[in-house]
Amino acid sequence: MPSGDLGEVNPLPPIAGSGDLHKDAGADDVDDELRFGLGYGKVETVLPYLMQDGYSRGLREAAHPVAVLENSSVRAEFLLDLGGRLWSLVDKRTGRELLHRNPVFRPANLALRNAWFAGGVEWNLGTTGHWPLTCSPVHAVRVRREDGTEALRMYEYERMRGLIVSIDASLAQDAPLLVVTVSIRNPRDTEVPVYWWSNIAVPEREDVRVVAPADSAYRFGYEGTLSTVPFPDAYADGVDRSYTTRSRDAADYFFELNRAPTPWIAALDGEGKGLFQASTARLRGRKLFLWGTAQGSRHWQRWLTDGDHPYLEIQAGLARTQLEHLPMPAGETWRWSEVYGLAEADAEVVHGSWEQAVSAAGDAVRRTRADEVLAREEGRDTRADEVVEVLQRASGWGALEDARRKHAGEPPLSTAATPFPASDLGAEQAWWIDALEHGSAAEPDPASDADASVGPLSYQSDPAWEPVVAAQPGWTARLHEGVLAVARGRWDSAVQAWRASVALTDNGWAWRNLAVAASRDGDVVAAADAYAKAHALLPHLLPLSIEAVRQLLDSGRAADALALIESLDAAQRADGRIRYAEAAAALKVGDLDRCERLLDEGIEIADLKEGETSLDGLWVDYQAARVAERDGVEVTDAVREHAARDFPPPERYDFRMHV
Repeated sequence: MPSGDLGEVNPLPPIAGSGDLHKDAGADDVDDELRFGLGYGKVETVLPYLMQDGYSRGLREAAHPVAVLENSSVRAEFLLDLGGRLWSLVDKRTGRELLHRNPVFRPANLALRNAWFAGGVEWNLGTTGHWPLTCSPVHAVRVRREDGTEALRMYEYERMRGLIVSIDASLAQDAPLLVVTVSIRNPRDTEVPVYWWSNIAVPEREDVRVVAPADSAYRFGYEGTLSTVPFPDAYADGVDRSYTTRSRDAADYFFELNRAPTPWIAALDGEGKGLFQASTARLRGRKLFLWGTAQGSRHWQRWLTDGDHPYLEIQAGLARTQLEHLPMPAGETWRWSEVYGLAEADAEVVHGSWEQAVSAAGDAVRRTRADEVLAREEGRDTRADEVVEVLQRASGWGALEDARRKHAGEPPLSTAATPFPASDLGAEQAWWIDALEHGSAAEPDPASDADASVGPLSYQSDPAWEPVVAAQPGWTARLHEGVLAVARGRWDSAVQAWRASVALTDNGWAWRNLAVAASRDGDVVAAADAYAKAHALLPHLLPLSIEAVRQLLDSGRAADALALIESLDAAQRADGRIRYAEAAAALKVGDLDRCERLLDEGIEIADLKEGETSLDGLWVDYQAARVAERDGVEVTDAVREHAARDFPPPERYDFRMHV
């Protein structure tokens, strides 16, 4: 299908913070259980993962490996190179596609590692947000069960939490349903915070109504507050928000299902038909996400695809909201089952009162035999499941963890159900394997300038690696030592390690990390100095140029930011974030004509982040400056409000999700 190129992974470790919209959300009127979950298990970075921000907006035809499950009633397709995403679910009896199947793969900045794409059903493990493997391949095997039926198993070692996730997909033999059974295993000897949500995209139309067995919800809007509201009339304004096209602003609604034994959610059209999802009780939460209908929201919908293909999301999770994490004890395995299929209800009743809609949709779900299928799958003995064919191998991180465990005398990670053979090991794991097996041989020649121009291919955050790294000599080991310290919040130790790294070999990687540390401490002069040293050593690295320019701009040194921009090569100056910074800096120094030229030519930030207001803010700031210039006054809040009202951002610069 037409696809965006993911590009190169950003080699700079993400130590500056996650920037998640939900991370610091406030909450009103919640119970003790929810309050605990809101404060538990938060992370500051997505370490040990690197960011996937090297993509552009262009599309080209590309092939994607797909696993297909099919019988006479259902056809399901899974994208094995993209997190195992359920990409298509067709009810063959009616020929109906039940999911929003995006006609393109177009990355955008909505995930924990930046790159994300809209469509299908996404599996999310880790922490609040779209999971780190959403744009990465997963291990995939064919499994034969004791009764002779077969299943697709997709699995991986999730490095942020140190968990093994396994997703088994099969088709019910006696009902038109896709069955997905998820297991999460904690192989550690410590408690681990756990987060899971199955995110289901379905087409959005005016006649589609989202129904779940609840009369209240926890609403999260992009103003940053979680609050309890009635549903579907969430504002007591007569607007039924179970129809998503009636809401102006983007919002999340987490339904209060009161521990229903078989939680479910459905999106039913004007004929009373559409996708439903139901599960066993462990998958407790259900959510509606809607983009809203304001100009910025509509722009986001088009930004994520090619053309007009609006969608909404119905979701299912372990907790009641996506702002929570649950404590998973050491050594435990959690397992649950989900079913997906076509629900058919009486249209007039489904689109009547909310109570009638819930009753009719619930009856429609029960008629699919979802309860029976779920109970059977929940009670199935999985010990006889046999891996009979390898379909795809993914990363070597599970194999590396197995090697580390063997070196430390710990139990292995691999099992017959989720094997991680040593043949999975690759270039990203090479430094770490050498460190385990050969001691100081892991370190390249520290006197070589060529080595210092190439940074590590990967990092670690698990403290189990600290003694291994501490035993290694050289600048790279000290670089890793600092990143491991940051992962545990020990910034003073990190700074010492990075200073030791540059003392051994002057390298831009450690200088960049020292710049982030100085920025964190509010020392803008030291940060600018460290960024300058890093950039002098790594002038070819676009992500570093972007960070260095942003630091100068944020610290009020717009003229210096412009000077740095003018020193960059043409390719870097053409990047959307550099062009934005140039326009913003020009505005700061009073060069309105230069800012206007850049805005007129067009500034497109390929990885504009969900909720980011850079472009519409720049537009309004520029217009306010012109109004002030025309009227001979200073720019004030009143002038800015006047400019925003009289010169609203054009659609290409409007990504506002909350007006």
